Amino acid sequence: MSLLIDDSSPIFVQIAERIENDIIEGLLPEETQVPSTNQFASFYQINPATAAKGVNLLVDQGILYKKRGIGMFVTEGARDKLMEKRRERFFEQYVITMVNEAKKLGITIEQLTEMIRKGGNA
Repeated sequence: MSLLIDDSSPIFVQIAERIENDIIEGLLPEETQVPSTNQFASFYQINPATAAKGVNLLVDQGILYKKRGIGMFVTEGARDKLMEKRRERFFEQYVITMVNEAKKLGITIEQLTEMIRKGGNA
């Protein structure tokens, strides 16, 4: 866990994003147990209810599931689901915004494509 809590978003959202990142990066494979809410609370020095809210957010999304008396586990297919969600968010937040700004500046799709290629080689 390498997340430092900051003020950019609610702490429970940051906890959920940290778990998501660990799943995407393969640090938490499918069917693996995730740290408990008490472990998150202790590590980040936050209220266990706040940590639970972040974990439950992922349960509600079908990313984690509970094994009664044992803990929370990564759902089968969670990584693929998260990758698709992140790709959609990337498209909406970055690609659409970039294309709209390029249009305002008179940059053609061909020029934009070349800029992306250049940026990828940097």
